[in-house]
Amino acid sequence: MDQGRVWEAFRLEAGELSRAVAGLSEAEWDRPTRCEPWSVRELLGHVRVVIAWLPQMLDGPAPDKAEVSAAEYYRPDDRFSPQTNAARLGLAQDHAAGHASGAALAEGFAATWQQVDRMCRDEAEDRVVRTRHGDAMLLSEFLLTRVVEIAVHGLDLSDALGREPWLTTEAGAAVLELLLGPDQLDGARELGWDRPTFLRKVTGRAALDVPETTHFERLGIRWLTLG
Repeated sequence: MDQGRVWEAFRLEAGELSRAVAGLSEAEWDRPTRCEPWSVRELLGHVRVVIAWLPQMLDGPAPDKAEVSAAEYYRPDDRFSPQTNAARLGLAQDHAAGHASGAALAEGFAATWQQVDRMCRDEAEDRVVRTRHGDAMLLSEFLLTRVVEIAVHGLDLSDALGREPWLTTEAGAAVLELLLGPDQLDGARELGWDRPTFLRKVTGRAALDVPETTHFERLGIRWLTLG
């Protein structure tokens, strides 16, 4: 996927999430989400954590070549084991608890994604990074996985807060192309879903019936393993 499109999707989707959580009451921050046992504040803490890996990745040595794509990053291995998932849960909870208020957490999230945006813009198109799981990836491919995180968890947060989804056109298109490839986008439109519904369906947040599952399989969808 074109590097410029990925960076734009990241910037716009992160910006929408920042605006959505600005001004939440403490009661709203404590609402439960479908990502149990996380509350709204803990789920935003998770999103901030997964973005915050990037600065240290960019400061580290660049591998000689990329070996893993964004789709391959979500393969079912130890990164989604019960032990890793438990550590992921605890890290988000600890991060959220380290802020005096939801407002401070929101400010920290905004500062983090803006720093990442600035750093990425200084990198070459062929920049390769090493993820914390050991994958050598093009920066643009890893950043696409961050778009997935912000977009999908943005839906979790909007649902928890009882708001209309704020999913941007750019992020929705980027995730859809990751899942289906550029040649199957018309086939996805045959289902008649808007993009928030599509993402809820393909990530297990809304049920798929047998005809829908068959349609997806015919399109050759890339099912992602998510923690």
